[in-house]
Amino acid sequence: PTGIVVVCQVERSQQGNRERAMQMLRSQLYELEIRKRNEAKASIEAGKMKIEWGSQIRSYVLHPYKLVKDNRTDYETSNAQAVLDGELDGFIKAYLMEFGRKV
Repeated sequence: PTGIVVVCQVERSQQGNRERAMQMLRSQLYELEIRKRNEAKASIEAGKMKIEWGSQIRSYVLHPYKLVKDNRTDYETSNAQAVLDGELDGFIKAYLMEFGRKV
């Protein structure tokens, strides 16, 4: 299934060549698996946002006026206390309406 072919003609006996070829095959399969895992990690890491100023999901303004705005969907509410208490249904619905079709 992987298409890896190993040929070994170092030893004088067929058994020795077979054992050495199996060792080489195992090492190549191991390297292939490591490469696949690293590529999977890299694709996951590429999808993450950087943790820096300006890349937040929501903006909270509590003084002089109260406003909570989702920067991804532009949904906003003036009931900041409710959002701070955990009422995120409006933000979730706005996100699903915006990005639900793309997933």
